[in-house]
Amino acid sequence: MSGATLLKETGPREVFCGLTSIVWLHRRMPDAFFLVVGSRTCAHLIQSAAGVMIFAEPRFGTAILEERDLAGLADAHDELERVVQNLLKRRPEIRTLFLVGSCPSEVIKLDLSRVAEKLNIALQGSVRVVNYSGSGIETTFTQGEDGALKALVPLMPESQEEQLLLVGTLANAVEDRLITLFNRLGINNVKSFPPRNSIDLPAIGSKTKVLLTQPYLTDTARELNARGAEIIEAPFPLGVEGSSLWMEAAANAFNVKDILLDEILEPLILRAKAAIKPYREKLSGKKIFLLPESQLEIPLTRFLRNECGMIPIEVGTPYLNKEIMKAELDLLPSDIRIVEGQHVENQLDRVREQKPDLVVCGMGLANPLEAEGISTKWSIELVFSPIHGIDQAADLAELFARPLYRHDLLNNKQLSYA
Repeated sequence: MSGATLLKETGPREVFCGLTSIVWLHRRMPDAFFLVVGSRTCAHLIQSAAGVMIFAEPRFGTAILEERDLAGLADAHDELERVVQNLLKRRPEIRTLFLVGSCPSEVIKLDLSRVAEKLNIALQGSVRVVNYSGSGIETTFTQGEDGALKALVPLMPESQEEQLLLVGTLANAVEDRLITLFNRLGINNVKSFPPRNSIDLPAIGSKTKVLLTQPYLTDTARELNARGAEIIEAPFPLGVEGSSLWMEAAANAFNVKDILLDEILEPLILRAKAAIKPYREKLSGKKIFLLPESQLEIPLTRFLRNECGMIPIEVGTPYLNKEIMKAELDLLPSDIRIVEGQHVENQLDRVREQKPDLVVCGMGLANPLEAEGISTKWSIELVFSPIHGIDQAADLAELFARPLYRHDLLNNKQLSYA
């Protein structure tokens, strides 16, 4: 393992909650509906995060806990069952209903698993009801996807067919491209989880080899492993280096010949490196500070340092699973400072002291830092953007160069008015 300095910090945190993951999950599975059991604040959060127009009818909603529910004057379980039955009458196209817990529902000990069990019996298989927690009390926003996928694993059928399973939500076009590349390598049985239709869950078993596309799926990986699937150790497919090693790990697991792997990857690598070059010229030598938010921070640091020439001052990550991150940590040198957890005030003090050229952080911190003259990149934008794979390496670099270009442009305008 790398000699990177691994530290732990505890204190006040500044992160989105797991409800935010509904924004990309409901787009991934158009036959599913996500019903948040929470407060009006929860409803406002996902509505604003999704940017849904008032006349649209999205595939998520909020069963709002009123004062009577919170005070225990009404049976919240019965109320929730009534809301669900009304929803399913109005939206008969729903095939999977996710009941999503929130901070308020967990504080009052609302048992969503019991509600899901009763509804599954009543609906007799016409709609599948599952539950998971999107609460932000102990989790960060990307863990909402981990919770949703973990809830689906027990429902996946059994299969002893040899296959590659890509785990984690990707943009459809990116996923199609990656599957095409695997097919060219001779790996023809490639499935995705989550699937594009929630009822088409892939079958798994001892001959299933899992390749994680996202680093925040710790619980899902553990559940898949418990079902007999093998987790392939690999870096994550961000940038040329990570994507190449990610595909190489799959090729090795399926005994693909090196000469075929090189034949397919070499032209992609050359094209991607040429596309990254102009952004590297902008990013090289610039100092970057990553605050903990998405759990993408370590793979992003590896990409920005090794391929873009940036200088990481500190890499914050909400949680550090050394097993899943081993291949990433091995690619980092000993002078990298990685901090698990957060004491937001202390970290902001270090930001101001170190004066980085760019800070990766949540939206709640970005505007205050921008007001202090520090350029920022929103963590959540990196989750929504199609950045995985060799073909997207230049797009990923451009996302980090963009705020620096903006900073220069604004400064030049200020100088011209002086």
